Amino acid sequence: MKIRTITTGISFQSLQDREKIKQAAEFNQQAQIVFEKQGYEVQTTRIATNSWEEYLQDLSKIEIINEIQIIEQLCQSLNISFFNIGYASKPENISIIPDINKNTSIIYCSSKIGNRETGINFENARESAKAIKRVSQETENGYGNFRFCVWANCQPGIPFFPTAYHRGDTSFAIGLELGDLVMQAFSQEKNLIAAEENLQSLLELELNKVAVIAEKISDKFGIAYTGIDTSLAPSLNKKNSIAFAYEQLMSGKFGASGTLTISGMLTRVLKNVSVKICGYSGLMLPVCEDVGLATRANEQTYDITNLLLYSAVCGCGLDTVPIPGDITIEKIADLLIDMATLAIKLDKPLSARLFPIPNKKAGEMTTFNSPYLVDCKIFTVN
Repeated sequence: MKIRTITTGISFQSLQDREKIKQAAEFNQQAQIVFEKQGYEVQTTRIATNSWEEYLQDLSKIEIINEIQIIEQLCQSLNISFFNIGYASKPENISIIPDINKNTSIIYCSSKIGNRETGINFENARESAKAIKRVSQETENGYGNFRFCVWANCQPGIPFFPTAYHRGDTSFAIGLELGDLVMQAFSQEKNLIAAEENLQSLLELELNKVAVIAEKISDKFGIAYTGIDTSLAPSLNKKNSIAFAYEQLMSGKFGASGTLTISGMLTRVLKNVSVKICGYSGLMLPVCEDVGLATRANEQTYDITNLLLYSAVCGCGLDTVPIPGDITIEKIADLLIDMATLAIKLDKPLSARLFPIPNKKAGEMTTFNSPYLVDCKIFTVN
């Protein structure tokens, strides 16, 4: 089991609070050392802030981009590779996101299109669709959308990017990569009930070890610990693939009958471990971040409608899904609104990270040049 991320959240009142970035970076480094001394591989450490609308308000578009570039330069001087400036919730600010994206390389952000209290903001959904389209056209192979997502009903404290944002005093959370434990649990038991019990036992054992270390780090450094996001992060390693783990319990391939049942079972286990949990704490199915999901996408064993269906019983929505480059803004907006409808109706956090691929159509292969993504066929959007 790997630690996918140690994510520290900080709140800015103004641009004079930049010293908090250095403090968070130092804390992340120390926390990583503690975990590594206990034998864990820590893949990344990250920092997330409150919504950038709160600390960059009353600035012009050019001033906002300049200030974010200054933040990025500071992060790079501190060897920070993942920094999230939170979300935009106003259409005029969502429209700036493509310019932020184009002028930075390690800055992540998101847009909010609704929650349970206020419902869906259709104007934000359309502006977010326009942002996705623009980012795809203005970055190589549309890769800039890796650093931007659209969400509904997501709370602060999610350690995974790009959805992460923060509120309140400085705190940290842990995100894990649990595919190896799922593969282990499912390969030992072919019976669904026995596999669930096996996975529950494995997770109880391993997550409690992580939680104990995290609590000690919190006590030592005086930084609040908000919990573990137990979501199953994806893997580019075939042995730890989410999709291939499913198939240990199925007679067919991922996407066949039974996929929804296993999705629901996995989420049930992930939400019922006896540790402090936070964030999504559900099942992630990011197509281009998991070698098994990409393989089955190439074989067209599932589609976007299936992914939305699975989101009804798990999380986290539509993630790293490649779609045709000539898709209309209206169709992108429709996908975002479908996602938001599920999130609000079921009162759960969901997000969408969509990759329109310039000059490519459904059925053609992506050509990402990224250590974080695996190539696969572009999905059809009806």
